[in-house]
Amino acid sequence: MSYLLAIDQGTSSSRSMVFDENGVIFAAAQREFRQIFPQPGWIEHDPLEIWDSQIATCREVMAKAGLAASALAALGMTNQRETTVVWDRATGEPVYNAIVWQDRRTEPLCSALREQGLAPAIASKTGLVLDPYFSGTKLRWILDNVAGVRARAERAELAFGTIDSWLAWKLTGGRLHVTDVSNASRTMLWNIHQGCWDAQLLDWLQIPASLLPQVHPSSHVYGETDAEWLGGPVIIGGIAGDQQAALFGQTCFAPGMAKNTYGTGCFLLLNTGAQAVQSQNGLISTAACQVGATPQYALEGSVFIGGAVVQWLRDGLGAIGHAGEAEGLAASVPDSGGVVFVPSFTGLGAPYWVPSAKGAILGLSRGSTVGHIARAALEAIAFQSAALLGAMTRDAAAPIIELRVDGGACANNLLLQFQADLLGIPVVRPHVIETTALGAAYLAGLAVGHYRDQSELASQWRAERVFTPSISRDQADGLMHQWEQAVRKFASS
Repeated sequence: MSYLLAIDQGTSSSRSMVFDENGVIFAAAQREFRQIFPQPGWIEHDPLEIWDSQIATCREVMAKAGLAASALAALGMTNQRETTVVWDRATGEPVYNAIVWQDRRTEPLCSALREQGLAPAIASKTGLVLDPYFSGTKLRWILDNVAGVRARAERAELAFGTIDSWLAWKLTGGRLHVTDVSNASRTMLWNIHQGCWDAQLLDWLQIPASLLPQVHPSSHVYGETDAEWLGGPVIIGGIAGDQQAALFGQTCFAPGMAKNTYGTGCFLLLNTGAQAVQSQNGLISTAACQVGATPQYALEGSVFIGGAVVQWLRDGLGAIGHAGEAEGLAASVPDSGGVVFVPSFTGLGAPYWVPSAKGAILGLSRGSTVGHIARAALEAIAFQSAALLGAMTRDAAAPIIELRVDGGACANNLLLQFQADLLGIPVVRPHVIETTALGAAYLAGLAVGHYRDQSELASQWRAERVFTPSISRDQADGLMHQWEQAVRKFASS
């Protein structure tokens, strides 16, 4: 039996997993790394710390599994998207910290581009909303604000990449400067219809083309790692942004299939097949994982603060000692007691798009307890996801009949039951909830012939539990109305 190594580089930790040929986790390793907050609204990572933590987990998981590099058919890589790194091509040294996807420092630049009337043209080319979320304005900020960087970029001395590009560069000693279509589509520099870096977008954002990586399908033999890192060369056979990888790992291969990942944020993706749907309801159109020559697309809604609200209950409020206590605290009360938590610590994402929004807790009374706040925090994750699915349903040609879920917070039964109640459709949790890493492994396995085709992957998917709606649609509509009122009142204040 040969195995697949999945590198899963996330916002708060680096993980590596080994999967067997049946898509079952054989071994796993994880390491957290620092979150750097230079000032309010700014979030950075140290790229070298990401690299060190990631390669350490690769070695650790191989040791746990008792595997040599020769036992690996390939490795697949998935990553936090939009996070932006610029490094020196000669030395491999980053010129600045990685600017994280949640970072809001480029809102003034986005506002200036909107005032120039460029938002509709950018949306038509990229499928994206003009927002600090995406990589293009983060790259522009580094070029404009780090001494000497623009001049070095103009001399083609520097490389830009999302985290996948950075790791591929490091794993191959600088031989590969690459990315895949799913990550490229998150930069606001990639034309998703023409499948290329767009010269006009580069001009508008003043980005030298020499910075950019080569773009390939998500399932592709990119090259081999240097032998020094894993004890022997290993084929890099898959790269995908984390949410597209999760859609693939959930085997949502047919148009109309949808998944929601409950991680630091929440990310709901709907497969739209070979058609890039232009949303009329505040969603974005993005490249899905591509296997072969035919582009694939998805509609996506992004909640910036999902599971991170549980981290805030722990670290900010001090209400719990660890994340696993959130469900018990929330279950200590029968409902939120009228408390509504709008956790927009880094602005409101889709479908609202209010970059300047701050977090708020509304509806507090003398009888409110920390249990009510914890319950409202969990419910906020579900409310935001329900708003996304409502927008997605209005954009979609066919109804969405079930929602497949994954990510760390989907272990929370109270959250998933409330999600099903709000949506009015089954919410399905699979046996393997680490579908982001699984998707990366699947992509790599397809590239090297480890799997025959996508139907073989679909046959491996299994439901672990199905949450069905337990309240009336009138009750659900009333709850959503209360949430929307809170968001409107807060977003306009």
